[in-house]
Amino acid sequence: MPVTVHGSRVATACSAWLSAHAPGGPVVVACSGGADSLALTLGVLAAAGRRPVIGATVDHGLQPGSADRAAGCAELMRRLGCVQTHVLTVTVTGDGGLEAAARRARYGALAALAQVAAAAGGAAGPAASAVRVPVLLGHTADDQAETVLLGLARGSGPRSIAGMRPWRAPWGRPLLALTRAQTEAAVHEAGLIPWSDPHNADPAFTRVRLRREALPLLEDVLGGGVRDALVRTADLMADDLAALDDLAADALAGARSGDALLIEPLVPLPAALRRRVLRAWLAGAGAGPLTYDHLSRLDRQLTARTGSAQVRVPGGLDVSRRDGALTVARVGSR
Repeated sequence: MPVTVHGSRVATACSAWLSAHAPGGPVVVACSGGADSLALTLGVLAAAGRRPVIGATVDHGLQPGSADRAAGCAELMRRLGCVQTHVLTVTVTGDGGLEAAARRARYGALAALAQVAAAAGGAAGPAASAVRVPVLLGHTADDQAETVLLGLARGSGPRSIAGMRPWRAPWGRPLLALTRAQTEAAVHEAGLIPWSDPHNADPAFTRVRLRREALPLLEDVLGGGVRDALVRTADLMADDLAALDDLAADALAGARSGDALLIEPLVPLPAALRRRVLRAWLAGAGAGPLTYDHLSRLDRQLTARTGSAQVRVPGGLDVSRRDGALTVARVGSR
């Protein structure tokens, strides 16, 4: 299929991403049949050369005819040049609303396919994880702006405001610098008709209202440039987070004493570093996601010494302060 003006931008973005993050081996391209993911599929196939491109589409089973649409999308990916295509059928359940549940199911199925692809390349067990077959997603600058705005509105902290990254294994996002208008133009110039998901027009979903109401209003009130400013904010925040994470890793290494965490080396550090150290230490111990309240109480264990001598955190863990150190143990194991 010929590469057109807008398609060349997509192919260039995909080529640059592959060179930077996955110079060899197979990749999985996730495609719903919508404009963004179709453009991604076209771009990756144009840039891949002899690299195997595996196409995947997810049937969430949430709409009538979803199985037929998924089968049609898989067939289209095969005709475009994917060496394999897969329809991943998932069951959408769990907390957090329909959007969050569908995302968990989708990402779980795609990550499992990447593991299968790694094993098929000769790696198994931990080695398969090391192979890191990327799963490429069609998120654009518009999606990034929506993500940052949601993070700001929810007070989710700097990691949420930093938005999506081009590469965070196994997820790759080659199109984050391109706009939705560019991906739509690339698909239309290629002579393809993208599928329009009815959920993308349903105001019951927060992202839809952001896209159709909030962002256009902000663009109007602030005189334009809001999307680009939000994307720029994400990039700047990501750079700051990377620097802080490096400093926190060094601080954690200096404060470890076996499985315990020494208090004295951490007290003089800024709160931003202390809390990153605590988060990383507990993640290594198997803790679940920590809230602002968890981190605040843990930080008081280090500094004020007036907080609780024991803090329970997600994952069934108790963090206790004694003899100048924090220790962690399973609930009921003491």
